[in-house]
Amino acid sequence: MNALKTLALSLAVLFAVALTMRADEKKADTKEVTVKGTLVCTMCVLKETTDCGNAIQVKDGDKTVTYYLKDDGKAAPYHGKFCTKKGVSGSVTGVVSEDGGKKYITPSKDGVKID
Repeated sequence: MNALKTLALSLAVLFAVALTMRADEKKADTKEVTVKGTLVCTMCVLKETTDCGNAIQVKDGDKTVTYYLKDDGKAAPYHGKFCTKKGVSGSVTGVVSEDGGKKYITPSKDGVKID
């Protein structure tokens, strides 16, 4: 009976530690960052989608990294300022994620700035 109580207590402590570590991981994933580069339309400039969307291309050394914006796409209030153009200089502040080898950024409120 004592062995069962010890096992149950050990499992409870282990579970609590795992939850704490998971919460810390989640906090790190939601940290806002600001990326600066060229805002472009994913259809008109990048030719990657069949409908207008938003992305920001950032220089990282001699590479160009594209962050796709998780927003309202062509309905976003700033989209018309760079759609059909080669892009405009700007920045996006938000939370970065990755899915399928692509980088995404969810802009914070008023997180998209055009220079």
